[in-house]
Amino acid sequence: MTPDPLTSTASRPAAGATTAAAAGAVDARKIYGKDDSEVRALDGITVAFEAGRFTAIMGPSGSGKSTLMHCLAGLDSLTSGGVYIGDTYLATLNDKQLTELRRTAVGFIFQAYNLVPTLSALENITLPLLLGGSKGDQGWIDRVIDTVGLRDRLKHRPSELSGGQQQRVAVARALASKPTIIFADEPTGNLDSRTGAEILDFMRRAVRELGQTIVMVTHDPVAASYADRVVFLADGKIVDEMHDPTAERVLDRMKHFGE
Repeated sequence: MTPDPLTSTASRPAAGATTAAAAGAVDARKIYGKDDSEVRALDGITVAFEAGRFTAIMGPSGSGKSTLMHCLAGLDSLTSGGVYIGDTYLATLNDKQLTELRRTAVGFIFQAYNLVPTLSALENITLPLLLGGSKGDQGWIDRVIDTVGLRDRLKHRPSELSGGQQQRVAVARALASKPTIIFADEPTGNLDSRTGAEILDFMRRAVRELGQTIVMVTHDPVAASYADRVVFLADGKIVDEMHDPTAERVLDRMKHFGE
């Protein structure tokens, strides 16, 4: 009988995951409902996300891409299988440990900026660190601020910033704790194409110059072209992947998946 990775290798990724993986899933299944109403949002996905790489997840609506990201980030739980961040399987953690892992090892960038309106840009960037009782690495935080071009806007509150500037603050906040991995869910969905391109460029620079790891859910072939790798989902399964993507190649591939 094959050992259960959730019990027998609790501190290590299972076979098939490499030591270079920042996160991943092993035979991940997420099922809603029963019998005739059963929906398999994730249907046996095994995938690894390499450290220091920018990966995009794409697929038609209902393909499971957001569900996969939420399970990887510990925001939702699987029906069966396992997900891991670094060398830790999330199912082995209690609620307190999971909260601590999300705070220290995971960064989030969402379509909505989720900034605190009464705090300055700098205070929003460092808020997760302060909530954890840490000042963080000031040298790293300075590099992040300069990478996203916020040095002259640090004292401004969100209402005094454009949408693109607010999303830069959100990107910097995700980077500030030097997390193992950053999950981005349609991060340019509320931005015009020019501003969106700037944010995607900052994210790519964070990977190439700062060594971060980013996994991004997107429906936009142009956004996906900023990634090093694209993973395609359909009906809860991985159906393809592409390295060094271009917008044209991604769009052509997506046509086969109903989009």
